[in-house]
Amino acid sequence: MTLFFDVDTQVDFLLPVGALYVPLGEKLIPALARLTEFAARQNIPLLSTADAHDPQDAEFAQWPPHCVAGTLGQKKVPETVLPGAVVIPNSLGPLPEGWQRAPQIIIEKQTTDAFQTVTLGRVLEARQARRVVLYGVVTEVCVLSAARGLLKRNLQLDIVTDAICELDRARGDQALAELQAAGARLVTVEQATSPD
Repeated sequence: MTLFFDVDTQVDFLLPVGALYVPLGEKLIPALARLTEFAARQNIPLLSTADAHDPQDAEFAQWPPHCVAGTLGQKKVPETVLPGAVVIPNSLGPLPEGWQRAPQIIIEKQTTDAFQTVTLGRVLEARQARRVVLYGVVTEVCVLSAARGLLKRNLQLDIVTDAICELDRARGDQALAELQAAGARLVTVEQATSPD
């Protein structure tokens, strides 16, 4: 089974008004919309991560405050949200009712590595994906961490190179080289949205 995995496509990262704007991030939005629409049309489950920080989160020692829970900047850009999406907070306990039938699951996180949440592993295990199509921001930070975690789980990983964006070009290229050497395949939106 294929799973689309959308990393941190939020206002604070993708739009120039955002608190931790990724330069040219807004140029990804048409590609992100195409991937989201394709997943919906093909009934491909969509898994998303979204930063949901407390104003005092430890991450703000390293990065400027961003994606504070409940703010406009924390919201995903509308082109990356499907009707019926279910948000799963990073907390122990039962997952929200009906989450397995949702077309999109949004995993909230407080660290750059989504696999540090207590929920992502459980959701992935339940979804039983064999192939993951990964995209979002930032290439050398959260996308890299997500990709490493997926590769450790022996999943076939496709990274959509025209639907990711980096803060530092050299570090972004280095991240992609590392992931490709570890077995990830680099694809385009066109390839990712071509019927098998």
